[in-house]
Amino acid sequence: MIISHLLPSTLIITTQFGYIKHVAASRSLQKHIAVGPLRSRWNSTKASVQKDDSETNGKGYRGHDMLAPFTAGWQTTDLNPLVIDKSEGCYVYDVDGKKYLDSLAGLWCTSLGGSESRLVAAASRQLKTLPFYHSFWNRTTRPSLDLATELLEMFTASKMARAFFTNSGSEANDTQVKLVWYYNNALGRKDKKKFIAREKSYHGSTLISASLTGLPALHHDFDLPVPFVLHTDCPHYWRYHLPGETEEQFSTRLANNLENLILKEGPEMIAAFIAEPVMGAGGVIPPPATYFDKVIQAVVKKYDILFIADEVVCAFGRIGTMFGSDKYNIKPDLVTLAKALSSAYVPIGAVLVSPEISDVVNSQSNKLGSFAHGFTYTGHPVSCAVALETLQIYKERNILEHVNSISPRFQDGLKAFSDSPIIGEIRGTGLILGTEFTDNKSPTDLFPPEWGIGAYFGAECAKHGMLVRVAGDTIMMSPPFIINPQEVDELIGIYGKALKATEERVEQQKLQQK
Repeated sequence: MIISHLLPSTLIITTQFGYIKHVAASRSLQKHIAVGPLRSRWNSTKASVQKDDSETNGKGYRGHDMLAPFTAGWQTTDLNPLVIDKSEGCYVYDVDGKKYLDSLAGLWCTSLGGSESRLVAAASRQLKTLPFYHSFWNRTTRPSLDLATELLEMFTASKMARAFFTNSGSEANDTQVKLVWYYNNALGRKDKKKFIAREKSYHGSTLISASLTGLPALHHDFDLPVPFVLHTDCPHYWRYHLPGETEEQFSTRLANNLENLILKEGPEMIAAFIAEPVMGAGGVIPPPATYFDKVIQAVVKKYDILFIADEVVCAFGRIGTMFGSDKYNIKPDLVTLAKALSSAYVPIGAVLVSPEISDVVNSQSNKLGSFAHGFTYTGHPVSCAVALETLQIYKERNILEHVNSISPRFQDGLKAFSDSPIIGEIRGTGLILGTEFTDNKSPTDLFPPEWGIGAYFGAECAKHGMLVRVAGDTIMMSPPFIINPQEVDELIGIYGKALKATEERVEQQKLQQK
């Protein structure tokens, strides 16, 4: 079996000759966080348990014609991709019929699994009735109007007045920036245009959303981030707290750093602060105690800075509440949604806008003649119809109750492996979890990147029939909301097998260093 199906930043491939052929690893080392990824291709004579079936897997798609996202060019030219052919509940199947437990729910998104017939039926009904109409010039469709009303009623952490639809979370966060600029221009605050995001955050991959993102790989050679985006500390307590510093003290220190950054730039220059309630692609990083509710929000409010809650990963039940803002007492001015909004059956994202902002936007659009922003597929009727059905299923099946009943089994079962000598930290909440591999339980004792520890673990998971997210030596999981106890147990069992094999791999590497 070839292990070419992992994230491009950390990849192990084994050949029929039994040696590891390529590894591209990334390592984050920075003053607060990452300096940038280390990418290399190298050869090793170390034996591997895998056998290369790259000539058959993928049915000969090596050198395919797609410019693949988040994938190195050599992977496309040298290797067959893992081609997924069908899905069923929490499982996906490749073109060779191999079954995988999809522990990441696609990309944090297939919340209802891969075979929810009601969503297929909702799409089919809408396609037969009205496959497309736009929402420009005061024309629109019933599904888009109904979905806007439903979302405004669902989000209760703070009052929202309008919903704007996009095709993705990236587009939604781009829209957030334009909305904030439009709002401040209308108020005559022409200089209040800068945004503060956080190191290791993920907010998308378009020009502006990638700039907001705090992961260097999305900036390298794209001439990003743009100058109006600033980054403040990553709130990862385990990795960045000072000796003897409590979580509350750590949160206060980060808030002080944020305030100092605002004062350095000038409060009149800072328009908004954007944050994920739980950081996702940056490594699954829940906020430390008091971070949002008592500290960060106080700082941004003090300087009249808008708060944008990027709920793309957390919303609709992922962390045990309908929105991450509910769990962490966040009172945002703007909200970004996507992913589980439609269980990823169709592309859709959304921006929720507070009354204060929407009133100003409406007034300014009256002066200018229109609110001149939107997309061909804004409020696409099929996407909105599927999203409406998705939200209805969440209610009917009480998805929050299920997530809260199954998540202790998921969290406790995996955190039971915390004593492993190669695990630095296992962290998470609800149905999202990250595992970070380090030596000696230390955030600073990192394994050599050429060992490819995270990639090796991911390869072992794939061998045993489970797909995980691999990023450097961090593993991330966020299974579908519908996962059942037996599937959680299967997930934990495969994780345990992969961990044992990876521990043995580390021991081998250490012996060879002596």
